[in-house]
Amino acid sequence: MSKEALAVKKAEQAFDRKRRTIGLFGGPLLAILVFLTPIEALTVPGHKLLAIMVLVALWWITEPVPIPVTSLIGPTLAVVTGVVSVKAAFAAFANPMIFLFMGGFILAKAMMKHGLDKRFAYWLLARKWVGSNPKRIFLACGLAAALCSGWVSNTATAAMMFPICLGLLTSIKEMFAANGREIDLHEYKYATGLMLMTAYSCSIGGVLTPIGTPPNLIMLGFLNTMCDIHISFFEWMTWGFIAMVVYFVIAYVVLSHMFPADVDHIEGADTFIQNKLAELGAWNRAQKNTLLAFAVAVLLWIMPGILSIGLGSASPELKMYNTLFPEAVAAMVGALLLFLLPVDFKTRRFTLTWKEAMEGIEWGTLILFGGGLAMGGMMYQTGLSQWVGDLIVAAMGGEPSQVGMVAIFSVMALLLSELTSHTAATNMIGPLAITAAVSAGISPIPVSVGIALSASLGFMLPVSTPPNAIVYASGYIPITKMIHTGVIIDFVGIACVTIPLVIYFVSWMVG
Repeated sequence: MSKEALAVKKAEQAFDRKRRTIGLFGGPLLAILVFLTPIEALTVPGHKLLAIMVLVALWWITEPVPIPVTSLIGPTLAVVTGVVSVKAAFAAFANPMIFLFMGGFILAKAMMKHGLDKRFAYWLLARKWVGSNPKRIFLACGLAAALCSGWVSNTATAAMMFPICLGLLTSIKEMFAANGREIDLHEYKYATGLMLMTAYSCSIGGVLTPIGTPPNLIMLGFLNTMCDIHISFFEWMTWGFIAMVVYFVIAYVVLSHMFPADVDHIEGADTFIQNKLAELGAWNRAQKNTLLAFAVAVLLWIMPGILSIGLGSASPELKMYNTLFPEAVAAMVGALLLFLLPVDFKTRRFTLTWKEAMEGIEWGTLILFGGGLAMGGMMYQTGLSQWVGDLIVAAMGGEPSQVGMVAIFSVMALLLSELTSHTAATNMIGPLAITAAVSAGISPIPVSVGIALSASLGFMLPVSTPPNAIVYASGYIPITKMIHTGVIIDFVGIACVTIPLVIYFVSWMVG
């Protein structure tokens, strides 16, 4: 690790310690002060919940205890203080969205266990149009990361792509050494750019599908529980695909311009990829079963869109299909097939074991997701959300425009997700934005989509997202370079993609 990286790490550790200490004591103290402050416009349950929300929000940001633990503290305190019944407090943890995520985690685990993610990445990098051209390798690595992370967690995708990129950079170093030129990859611009492109693409790809990253499902869950608005998997993908493509183009243009390659050919790069692809061997039964289960889930997810186009959005066939195969059931059908499709029936060995599936489920994310939905639902039940929404609308001049609403909450989501978990940031901002939009007489869908998309644009710091942290550990990325490129891509993305997309395209789609 370089001296600069070591100094940054020590500074981060010192900052985290202070942040957690302040939050540990400051959170409860501020919550008590909020509860003791008279607020006539709030009911007693709403006032109690406001104090609990202050504690939960501060602990989500400062993390004195693990974020999932804080997500359980909120509903627990709501029951203990008499805000709601235990059934109402914990009902959100059985929300169908939880099982949609769970099914996605199990499918992703099978894909990683049996190497489908690596097979796809190496297949893409082995295409003839890629070859040994550094610009095309740069593009292909980004594409592989983005497309994988639409279905597999961004952390797992980054962990998969990281050694691939290291291998390619080693080929570059060996090529230069053979030609009598020694390079230090820690100071080589192309190495920095390739690592950043990989990390950023993992986050960008997450916007493609509802299961690509937690903020997507969280906002869909809030819309469903607070406004009774259902956004289908296919509808989200129509927005997510456009956002992913434009975000990706912005990242590629910025990074390829700032970190260009100084050669036109990387000798040995194509051989490295071909050898890695050959090492995977022929498709085995487990891989074929996993691909079948994944294909079934995807087909069930997009079928409502196909039926809507072919038969109309009001057709009885579409209504029946949505009743029988909602997104959560589609995910579980695909996941459950993994336990039924045999690899070796004689020995009763199937594609995935229960132990392997449990290791693939990110329980902390599910708990955080459920806790966020629980707090959002209680805010709505107690009238707290309406009170907060009215305050926000009044602070914005009484009649905020849709452009202003989307812009403000998108930037808030972006800035908060740079400093804390984007899942926690979405849980905090989501209910406030939805109630503010409703209070202002504006559709909550555009602002919800804007928050979800913006929360995925945490590119400035190593702590912003797990992919950033993974590639930063290589030592090839100076912290100043990450901050510089992150600021540019973050705000260009907000200004050129998020706000126009959700205002014009999403508004047009929802009529």
